[in-house]
Amino acid sequence: MDSQALLDLVRASPQDAGVLKLIVLRLPNDQRRTPPRATLSTERGVAGDRWSLKTSRNPLSQISVMNFRFLEAIAGGSKRMNLAGDNLIVDLDLHEDNVPPGTRLRIGEVVLEVTDVPHTGCSKFERRYGKAALDLTNTPEGSAMHLRGVLARVIQGGEVRLGDTILKEASHA
Repeated sequence: MDSQALLDLVRASPQDAGVLKLIVLRLPNDQRRTPPRATLSTERGVAGDRWSLKTSRNPLSQISVMNFRFLEAIAGGSKRMNLAGDNLIVDLDLHEDNVPPGTRLRIGEVVLEVTDVPHTGCSKFERRYGKAALDLTNTPEGSAMHLRGVLARVIQGGEVRLGDTILKEASHA
C-alpha cells in the first residue's frame, strides 16, 4: 500500500468512539503477551507490563496507544502487530487535532489522559516494520496524525477488554 493510501486509511478512523483491538504487555527480553483483558492502575500502568518494573517510571508515559489501521498495514497483518510494543491498539483517530494533550479517553471504567510526551519511532521500530514506515511516522503529517501513537497516563483504573469501546472525552489541559 502506498503512503497516500495508508494515510487515507488512517484518516478514516472513528473520531469519537472507537474500539480496543489489541492489548500488548511488554515483557523482559523483548517478549510480548497479548491477553484478552488487562488491569490498568494509576500506580502500575498496565499490570504485567515492563513499565511497572522500571525503577524510574515517568507517570506521563504509563500507557502507549497506537492506531490499529496503521499498525496492521505496516505489520502486514495481525501476527506482527504486537512487536510495536504499544499497550493499547485502537481503532480511533489519534490526530493531534482530535486527541490533543489533555484529552481523556474512556475504555469501560478506565480513564486515560493523553500527555504531551512525544512518542517517536526508534531503531527497533525501523527493524520491525521497515525504514519506509519509520520515515512516514516522522513526516510532519505522520507526526500530526500520531502514527507512532500517543502516550497517556491512567486517571482512573480498572479492567479493559478486547472489543471495548474507547470514547474520546473533552480535553482537560
